[in-house]
Amino acid sequence: MSIRIMGTGSALPEKTVSNLELTKLVDTSDEWIRERTGIAQRHISTGETLVTLAAEACGRALENAGRDASQVELLLVATCSPERGIPCAACQVQRVLGAENAAAFDLNAACSGFLFALHTACAYVEAGIYQNALVAGGEVLSKIVDWTDRGTCILFGDGAGAVFVEKSGTGGILGFVQHSDGTRGDVLKCDSRALKNPYVELPMEAEFVQMDGREVFSFAVRQVPACIREVLTKTGVRAEEVDLFVLHQANRRILETIAKRLAVDMERFPMNLDRVGNMSSASIPVLLDELNRSGRLERGSRIVLAGFGAGLTYGACLVEW
Repeated sequence: MSIRIMGTGSALPEKTVSNLELTKLVDTSDEWIRERTGIAQRHISTGETLVTLAAEACGRALENAGRDASQVELLLVATCSPERGIPCAACQVQRVLGAENAAAFDLNAACSGFLFALHTACAYVEAGIYQNALVAGGEVLSKIVDWTDRGTCILFGDGAGAVFVEKSGTGGILGFVQHSDGTRGDVLKCDSRALKNPYVELPMEAEFVQMDGREVFSFAVRQVPACIREVLTKTGVRAEEVDLFVLHQANRRILETIAKRLAVDMERFPMNLDRVGNMSSASIPVLLDELNRSGRLERGSRIVLAGFGAGLTYGACLVEW
């Protein structure tokens, strides 16, 4: 028994910011950004929140699946940029949707978040606790980015994506793996709130996102191919038998290097980062929704999903669509 993706949805802020527009904020150029990242523009919130974006994406996923919010039994939101500490974003999305019968909570595994949340939903269903789940990944990273730092502000965008999954006797998630390396967490970090009470006041170390780009690149191109091979070995499937590799959209160079190390043609690595940038936990579900609605996903297709990011966290799963 596994879970099958029955519907997908996504939502992006209305405003787009081009590379040219960023040249007004930091010392950079369109050519410099495109060459190093593959990004041409990103969507940036001018009022949309994580909750409004995630709720919209979830609503579209339910509509695509032909299901009603009242049928949802488990609602998970993966994010590292919620507006509130409490209540969790998932409970706020539950309220907007009217999914009164769902148990709801958040997960934070940064850019791997959606994948970890999908695996969590799979575990709940396989354990017989729930029959279905609504899983979203969403971020408003623009509020935690230093817009004077050209090394990070050029990368990130805002948005949300979601899938509705339910129990299936065949197909669906065929296998998954996930890993973490907390010893290297400082290469990509952002503080929440500093400790401040009547007895102490401590400064924040990383008020905005701070990243060691070289270390992140090295980690991604080494560990992601390894965990993809791991899940393929676990399921007895060869790389040449996979139709599409849907990976976290961090950087074109990273994706090209991963494809090369797997000896897989780049045509099987769809990308949308040129239009939306790096949206952390939203990257995979937004791209998945684009592929679904454009007709590139057919029932029976084999798809590898893989995420990697802060934590450090990384993982992969093999899905039969």
